[in-house]
Amino acid sequence: MSLLDTLKKTGSLVSTTMAESDFFKNRDEIKTEIPALNVALSGDLDGGLSSGTLMVSGASKSFKTAVSLYMVAAYMKKYKDAICIFYDSEFGSTPEYFLTYGIDLDRVLHLPIEHVEQLKFDLVKKLEAIKSGDKVVILIDSIGNIASKKELDDAIDEKSVADLSRAKALKSFWRLVTGKITNRNIPLIAINHVYKEMGLYPKDIVGGGTGGIYAANAIWIISKSQEKDGTDLVGFNFTINIEKSRTVVERSKIPLTVRFDSGIDKYSGMLDLALESGIVQKPSNGWYCIVDQETGEFGPKKRAAETGTDEFLGKVLAMPKFQEFIKNKYRLTYSQNKKGLLPPVDETLDTDEE
Repeated sequence: MSLLDTLKKTGSLVSTTMAESDFFKNRDEIKTEIPALNVALSGDLDGGLSSGTLMVSGASKSFKTAVSLYMVAAYMKKYKDAICIFYDSEFGSTPEYFLTYGIDLDRVLHLPIEHVEQLKFDLVKKLEAIKSGDKVVILIDSIGNIASKKELDDAIDEKSVADLSRAKALKSFWRLVTGKITNRNIPLIAINHVYKEMGLYPKDIVGGGTGGIYAANAIWIISKSQEKDGTDLVGFNFTINIEKSRTVVERSKIPLTVRFDSGIDKYSGMLDLALESGIVQKPSNGWYCIVDQETGEFGPKKRAAETGTDEFLGKVLAMPKFQEFIKNKYRLTYSQNKKGLLPPVDETLDTDEE
């Protein structure tokens, strides 16, 4: 018996080599109907939401909850017996809001919380009751606006002393749940807030201490700008800024367009990427066409407003050349390794007290 075989059988844990392990092979990827979201989640048009923590951050009214519910809906649509555990500290997401995204309220477990310790104790108990193979998605709205128990008790006792326990409580929370959700193949979406750093050119910083930053597989910061038709406001353009990811090239910016009359644009950002890839060309100002990849001939011309269809951009997204282009541009383990580069060094994103 070799040393490797001996070590496999020694100890209390189940041991396999990484080549044999099912741990990394059986990871879920829940594809959404919005290609831009799939790219932001995985760097791949055919990828999606996976196990571990996704932190969705941004200023007020930056589409954080809506994007999160869209991913929850995709998970529950794929698994008809799936349960959403919803920890609610802000009480801004009404049942009507969930129904808008087609989420079955009978499969949503709503848990109002007032402080971090409530969240920690309850979720750890629930994770102990969840078995491998159970289909569960967790949503916390929000981790950025939840008090510690000490802060709450101090307010009741009319004490105005500084609370130094919140960051420690959050670190403890992430230490306890991170391994459990990953082992059980469970996605956890945590909505967070941002604040501005000090300086001449302040940037958005993710709140909540470093515990969540280290624990998260991915951190998004969503920014917002207006979408106008002439002088009329018709919607908003949101940009998903990839602050941290284990699969997507960091600092990538992925756009989402949301219009008041039609909701999320299914093909947000895809026309610009199709132009960048060379698969779509502009034969004249304001007109677009698909280039035949074998003959180089231009297909029928379309206005920009006519390109957001399954017949036009849907056709482009199905092309292997475009799928390869997206992976080369966004997928970390694909593009960086193909170029022989190491992943970028992770930067400190938060300066909250420990």
